[in-house]
Amino acid sequence: MKRLQVELGERSYPIWIGPGALGRLPGLLEEAGIDTGRKLFIVTDEHVASLYLEKTTTILRDAGYAVSHFVVVAGEKAKSLAVYEQIITAALKAGLDRKSAFLALGGGVVGDLAGFVAATYMRGVAFVQIPTTLLAHDSSVGGKVAVNHPLGKNIIGAFHQPKLVAYDTELLKTLPPREVAAGFAEVIKHGMIWDETFVTWLEENAEGLQRFDHTLLQEALLRACSVKVAVVSQDEREQGLRAILNLGHTFGHAFEALCGYEKLNHGEAVAIGMVAAAMLSEKMGIAHDVSKRTRRVLMKYRLPVSLMLPLKADDVIAAMRRDKKGEGGKLVFVLPTAIGKVEIKKDVAEEQVREVLRALQEGGES
Repeated sequence: MKRLQVELGERSYPIWIGPGALGRLPGLLEEAGIDTGRKLFIVTDEHVASLYLEKTTTILRDAGYAVSHFVVVAGEKAKSLAVYEQIITAALKAGLDRKSAFLALGGGVVGDLAGFVAATYMRGVAFVQIPTTLLAHDSSVGGKVAVNHPLGKNIIGAFHQPKLVAYDTELLKTLPPREVAAGFAEVIKHGMIWDETFVTWLEENAEGLQRFDHTLLQEALLRACSVKVAVVSQDEREQGLRAILNLGHTFGHAFEALCGYEKLNHGEAVAIGMVAAAMLSEKMGIAHDVSKRTRRVLMKYRLPVSLMLPLKADDVIAAMRRDKKGEGGKLVFVLPTAIGKVEIKKDVAEEQVREVLRALQEGGES
């Protein structure tokens, strides 16, 4: 396994990436200060539970841990206040106290949900991220935890850093093709905001990565996570630099919310959002010829690059105004200035956004 360190003073923690991380979980927990005297509570979804819950529970109990669990429905619908309350109730019935720890076993939805439970249970307890999806390489790092509101994604949340991230790449082998593609959207995003050489590497190794070549996959995850670690270590609570990690998300979160979190998954919405951001950047004269390459690399990973849904521009813009990244009702976007470089723009004209949305739905260029 490979190790990265998120440097946040007393809240610093390691990210372990590689095959076999799950089997080494008891030792990693002990190293993180979560000993066998603490009760553990696993939050997972019904799909992951059928694959890995029994194995994870057995590994932990054999090491001497007391373990309980709660299984939620798979998908974005689980990130609700109703499900949050159910988990709190189950944790109380299981006897969890302030020394206990929550374990998020699953993808980004489970990680966000379990993390928000941990952030608020008895005013905050420890939690651990055990990602089982490619997409979760992004959400499992950085401490953003939340549930959704019908009017917006991740509106109800907190910053609560995990004690460790244990990323077992062997668990990714069971992912369906659509989820694999969705995960690569966030991998590509990290290159687009920070490192053009990484984008080129992703283009050159697209075939091998989609075959889940172990060496290539570990390298991709290390490089993508390294970008996020560098950003989060400098700006934990998104007061400045960290906002660049939202490339594609102002558009993408609006698309997700308006689809009821059903027709587009997060990675697909972000992919379309990155194309939209590139088109908007060109329209504003901030960058030249970035949308074509953005489309090209996304298409190599079988991701959508146009908005094939009948969403109204008025509704999309209204959703954007409710987005937590907005300021004073203004639309705020992370826009590429070149491949591997972005800047934050707070003075974007609404009409230019409308033009991009029209072109995006027509599948053409702005």
